[in-house]
Order: sequence, then structure tokens, then C-alpha cells
Amino acid sequence: MSTLRSWLFVPGDSDKKLGKGVGSGADALILDLEDSVAKANKSAARQLVRSFLMERPRSTRKSQLWVRINPLDSPDALSDLVAVVGADPDGVMLPKADGPADILRLSHYLDALEAAEGRTANREGAAPAKILPVATETAVSAFRLGEYATAPLPRLLGLTWGAEDLSAAVGASTNLDASGQWAFTYQMVRSLCLLGARAACVEPIDTLFVNFKDEEGLRASSRQSRAEGFTGRLAIHPAQVAIINESYRPTPDEVAHAQRVIAAFAADPQAGTVGLDGKMLDAPHLKQARDLLANAEAYASR
Repeated sequence: MSTLRSWLFVPGDSDKKLGKGVGSGADALILDLEDSVAKANKSAARQLVRSFLMERPRSTRKSQLWVRINPLDSPDALSDLVAVVGADPDGVMLPKADGPADILRLSHYLDALEAAEGRTANREGAAPAKILPVATETAVSAFRLGEYATAPLPRLLGLTWGAEDLSAAVGASTNLDASGQWAFTYQMVRSLCLLGARAACVEPIDTLFVNFKDEEGLRASSRQSRAEGFTGRLAIHPAQVAIINESYRPTPDEVAHAQRVIAAFAADPQAGTVGLDGKMLDAPHLKQARDLLANAEAYASR
């Protein structure tokens, strides 16, 4: 599993905001060519994003550099890909994906464009671009989240979800309930996104926390998100990055407990269950402890 916790959107037509993104500490920057760029600025944004990528070869990047292209059924998608693939993005975010067939189609486009650029899997040092779809933005997409588990998609890095485009797609006036929390439909697709990603053995990425001024709300939401199984989340402002990075890192208390769980099983290797702090633990608890320590180790230098 990747160690990408924070995914910061940066408008692709703003040189100033692209520069700020570099210093944000985000694990991944999403150079946006879709919603944050006006139609009239699309062409200029492509060239700016291409230059930004070319000036930062992969070996020098402190953050991964991804590009959100326009939807595949738009006239802009292929133009986006042609502009940026030769500049070696770490990955491509695909908005409004209907299901695995869209990921396969995008993969074929990337295969052809990378080959044309001489950047193939057989070339030393080459690294094919990965794909992260926003997998819940159309009405049909929720029904196909389980299909990612059986689709042959080697470029697929993870699944993430979004509520704004989905609410527009279903004709809703809001995606929140009376308490200000996600309404049932959006809670459902969030859970299905998590399950679909885990079934496919890829990274589940939680959606945006819209109020970037509410630091405590973001922290509480992100900690709950990690507890549920998400490995990171999208961000819309550099101020959110440090909180997200902190929240998706195991705490010292969690690390200490995981070490005690592993030690308890190691002390009696023939036992299927062990007791610890008045609780009976079995194989799932051991797996959780090992996974947590692996995550802690992965984040140790970040």
C-alpha cells in the first residue's frame, strides 16, 4: 500500500498556486486541469502544467505530481493527456469515472502515449503513470465499485470519492442532512468506495473536508477516517496538509499497543488466541497490529 496521505489540489492555470503547492508538504500534488480551470484557460493551463512537470524530474520531486484531466467523454481529455504524458507525471486522476471500463480506456491511452514518448516499461528507469479515479461522481458509478476487485487494472493506485458532482448528477439540492453531516446516499457511496478499494487491494482515499478554516473539524474527521480504514484524503488548501499528514500517521500509543499485541502472540506461537489487558485477541488483531507498524515505519521519515 502506498504512503500517500495528503493529496492537494492545485489549479493548473496559476503559477503562484503551483509554487505554493511545492512547499506545502503534501505527499501528492494534483495539478488540476478540470473544475478549477475555466474553459478559456484550458490550453494555457496544459502548457503551464507541462512546464511545471518538466522542470521537476521524478528523481528530484519531494511530492508526487499528479494531473487531474477532464472527463474522458469531454473533448479536452485527450488534449490534456497529449500535453502532459511526455512530462512524466506520477499519475493521472480521472474525474467522473463510470467504472473499471473507463480506467482500462485511460490505461490504453497512456500505453500509447508513453510508447510514443519512448517511456515504456522495458526502458530502464521508466515508471508508467498510475491512475486514481474519482469513482463515485456519476449515478451509475456506485453500482460498479465492487467490479474494481476483478478488473485487470495494473495502473490503478486507489479509489477516491466525491460528493459535489454526484449530488448534481442525481438532481439533489444538497448532499448534507439536517445535522450537517453527509446524507445517507453519500455515506453509502463513501463506504462502498472504501470497500471497493480494499477488495481491489488499492488505496482508499477519503474526500475533501470543505471548510479549510476548521482545523479541529478536519483533524477529528481525518482521525475517524483513518480509524475506518482510509489511508489518506484530498485537500483543497495548503493549510490542511499538515493536519492530514499527522492524522493519518499512527500515534505513539497505537504503535506501543501494536507492539504489545505482536509480543503477546510471539510469546505463545502455537496459540490461536491470546489475552491482553483483559481482552481476547485472535488472528485479525494480529494482522491489524502488523499493518499498523508497517504504516508507522513507512511514515517514519516523512
